[in-house]
Amino acid sequence: MLKLIWRPQLMLGDGLRTSNSCLRGQITRTKMCTTLLVNSAVKIQPGANTATGPSPLNIYLSLSSQWKLMHISKKMGRITLSHLRSWERCHSAFTSIYKADEMACQSMAKNKEDVPHEELDPAGTINASVEVLENNSNIQIPKRKFAIMLAYCGRGYYGMQMDLTRPNFPTIESALISALIQARCIPEMFYMQMKQLKFQRCARTDKGVSALSQLVSVRLLPSCSNPVEKINSHLPPEILIIDMKRVTKGFCPKKMCDKRSYSYMVPTFALSCCAPSVPDSNFRMPREDFHNINNLLSFYKGTHNFHNFTSRKAFEDPSSFRHMLDVSCSEPFVFHGTEFAQIHITGQSFMLYQIRKMVGLIIAIAQGIVPADFLPQCMQREKINIPPAPGLGLVLERVHFDWYNKRYGGDGFHQPISWEKSMPTVSVFWEERILPDILEGELENLSMSYWIEKLNRHNFLMFQNYKEV
Repeated sequence: MLKLIWRPQLMLGDGLRTSNSCLRGQITRTKMCTTLLVNSAVKIQPGANTATGPSPLNIYLSLSSQWKLMHISKKMGRITLSHLRSWERCHSAFTSIYKADEMACQSMAKNKEDVPHEELDPAGTINASVEVLENNSNIQIPKRKFAIMLAYCGRGYYGMQMDLTRPNFPTIESALISALIQARCIPEMFYMQMKQLKFQRCARTDKGVSALSQLVSVRLLPSCSNPVEKINSHLPPEILIIDMKRVTKGFCPKKMCDKRSYSYMVPTFALSCCAPSVPDSNFRMPREDFHNINNLLSFYKGTHNFHNFTSRKAFEDPSSFRHMLDVSCSEPFVFHGTEFAQIHITGQSFMLYQIRKMVGLIIAIAQGIVPADFLPQCMQREKINIPPAPGLGLVLERVHFDWYNKRYGGDGFHQPISWEKSMPTVSVFWEERILPDILEGELENLSMSYWIEKLNRHNFLMFQNYKEV
């Protein structure tokens, strides 16, 4: 007779049914410790509170090819078995599995007794915040995921995403990761392997593009106190950590972001066909042109096929369809005698170069280079080469996590991702860093003027590689 012990940690869900044909019946959740006695008739009886032994369910499944379970009574009192002739042949293998599992359970119980109470998280798991590498006991792997809310001025950086093949090209992520290492929030060995720390970004901004409300998620070490202040001390003045929030283990900022809001700063002479081609302190955009621009922008609202507003996308590709929630132009304002306006675009998601090409096409229509009916034509199957507007004026204004905040923001363990409390800090950074850099950069470099000059020579039906401006 072989005595098997039911492991008390085994918790089966209500109504769980196995797909194996050997188990016909329904096993309900139970906390009762039972003893399985195997002979010609097998009985399940209540037993002592033991902590070792393999699960009977695993035993049944592993030996399903050898014997069949014919019936399980509703009260789990008596089980009748058939085809037990091969039981003795499985006895030796079964015993080794039992002993190995018993040793593992004893080791687990011993280790759990040695762990202080404060190292157990509310779920009861051991070392919930860190994990030690097997080959190096001095290196810890962070396990708790945080959302880092940051703002940055993109001028002088080659976009948001770090490119390991071009280490000499500065990016926002490379500066951020270096600061996290110096602040001892992540181990240095993960600089080239940030995927192991589940590093993810909400949006990927291009070269020269700024952000007021960008967000990345990463696993951090719990030993870092006052992490926002420490990380900012190692960052350049163009990058600022606004806040940090504890998020769920499966949090993905790219997938869980409900919508994204961008703005594009443009001198108003680019939005009027009767304006000079360079900044002029005497020029003010006529109201007729202002309303015309808003009418053109309203065409973008809704769901359209934007395959011509990105690169390497076919008309048949379902991912070419994007939904725009709001597209409009705000009232103009004057800076150092030159009039500027902001184009605001809010959508669920965007593709590479999409916003810059959307703005570029509007400027081409406003300048009289292409007719107004060319805009709906760009949504059709025909391939059209739309040049992207300069990246200097583009700003990621806000990323929204309404669904996540409603689902997890009030569970008591995680914090909602909200920017309202940080708006004073964001406003100061916008007025001191981003806005002057965009406006002064446009007046000094005349990037829009040079781009419009190239736009007049552009062939919308000829495809060729373009140079960033």
